[in-house]
Amino acid sequence: MKALVFPGQGAQFPGMARELYDAHEAARDMMAQANEILGFDIQSIMFEGSEEDLKRTSVTQPSIYIHSVIAATVHGLAGNAKAVAGHSLGEFSALAVAGALSFADGLRLVAIRANAMQKACDAQESTMAAILGMEDADVEALCAEIDDIVVPANYNTKGQLVISGTRTGIARAIELAQARGARRALEIPVNGAFHSPLMEPARVELAEGIEATAFEDARIPVYQNVTAQPHTHRTAIKDNLLQQLTSPVRWTQTVEHMIAAGIEEFVEVGPGKVLTGLIKKVDRKIPVSQVG
Repeated sequence: MKALVFPGQGAQFPGMARELYDAHEAARDMMAQANEILGFDIQSIMFEGSEEDLKRTSVTQPSIYIHSVIAATVHGLAGNAKAVAGHSLGEFSALAVAGALSFADGLRLVAIRANAMQKACDAQESTMAAILGMEDADVEALCAEIDDIVVPANYNTKGQLVISGTRTGIARAIELAQARGARRALEIPVNGAFHSPLMEPARVELAEGIEATAFEDARIPVYQNVTAQPHTHRTAIKDNLLQQLTSPVRWTQTVEHMIAAGIEEFVEVGPGKVLTGLIKKVDRKIPVSQVG
């Protein structure tokens, strides 16, 4: 059985989706629709923008979503998939491909999410850090000790947990992790504490968008970040999608649960190969390919 997985923020690159656009009429139609929905020429930024242009959250998130859903659509990948999942932002791509959201509605929600997250980042000095070479439970205990907001944010793979919080809290967490034998503990170049309580203002804003959006039951199971479990019913999907902004991405557990359920092959759909590397670290034997 095959599963499709979709990347999150950080997978962007200059020229993304250009080859798909040149080769497929459906890609051209979807890109024109995206420009209209967003109210600016995202196509030009994706094709011709610099790395710096693509780093703006209001551009990054829609760009990755657009690229991912176009790639899945023009290659007809959903028909052979038995499950889908996405890392953080990638969950929106997964939901669109699974039929829970239309391409247009998914893009509208991604735009709301990106802008709301940027505002939350601007309102509070915060950041994230990667802790490598420690057990998850030890990193969780370390976070709980700190008298500031510091929480697990991304369970990416075995021995790699990203934490999120205030700048002072993260600085202290890095010191403690280094003192306790972490192979590496380093701040990530982001401008906010994603998947933490500091995203609460963004969660409130996204809630309005989700409530105003028509969701359908998913045609294939969607393993969602918050639970690492498969969901198809629209109510559960909406609830999990909303909780995701302030809850950790349980990617390691998601991959483990998919393999336990019988998934024998993963296909990463969209820009980059970030998830390919993470999945291989969870289970080196599992075949992973990339389309995008």
